[in-house]
Amino acid sequence: MRRLGELEAEIMDRLWAWQRPATVREVVDDINRGRRVAYTTVMTVADILHRKGWLRREKSGRAWLYEPVRSREEYTAGLMRDALGDSQDRPAALLRFVEAISDEDMAALDAALRATRGGGGGGSDGPAGSGA
Repeated sequence: MRRLGELEAEIMDRLWAWQRPATVREVVDDINRGRRVAYTTVMTVADILHRKGWLRREKSGRAWLYEPVRSREEYTAGLMRDALGDSQDRPAALLRFVEAISDEDMAALDAALRATRGGGGGGSDGPAGSGA
């Protein structure tokens, strides 16, 4: 999975945050609050994201409504899988990663591992309200 380009990421960030379909006009207007970008540029990049399978679209009057096909978490997980796949020593790469993460992320990783192995994850030894 390739990392999203700068404008691709800006578009996806908004759509992930909004959690609803949106038009190119809405995206352009929001981006233009911080920097100037042309409508046609965002329209072209949204179309590219659609062709790449990142966005689905549906006609609404004369405009297209765009919404993400995958969640932000699926995107992040794909990047992590690819990064791990690039390593020639996966156990060493995992060890270095785990050594570098925060205690909060370590607890979330531990809860995720327990959940995928059928061990639950809501025990009293985990962090309160971690939501992982």
